[in-house]
Amino acid sequence: MTATTIHHEHIAALHTQGEPVPVSTRWTYRADEPYAITVAFATERGRWVEWIFARDLLIEGLAMPAGEGDLRIQPHPDEDTLLLDIRSPSGSATFELDREDTEDFLSHTLDLVPVGTESTHFDIDRLLADLSMW
Repeated sequence: MTATTIHHEHIAALHTQGEPVPVSTRWTYRADEPYAITVAFATERGRWVEWIFARDLLIEGLAMPAGEGDLRIQPHPDEDTLLLDIRSPSGSATFELDREDTEDFLSHTLDLVPVGTESTHFDIDRLLADLSMW
């Protein structure tokens, strides 16, 4: 872990029609992209599938159902887990996340970039330069 990047690895439970299947996940937060969280899921073929979403969505999803699009987060009724629903044109998946692990990761992101200070960490000039290259 560097001073500006946070990485956590967790095991999530992928809910299928049968028993939940354990899936390795990697969570990443970068201070220079302060509004976003990246979560990557290991596939059976050894590849990683990444989803990027707003940190605010994770914060809200700890307390109540959050998200209206392809990614939704909500507390599980047992209060020890969170449900992460992902939808794409190729299918959908529901993952059960350990709440304590998720809160620990989020806490580290908030230590690095407190809520409300994101704009002081965001490099708009870099973003514009990147966009102009397209």
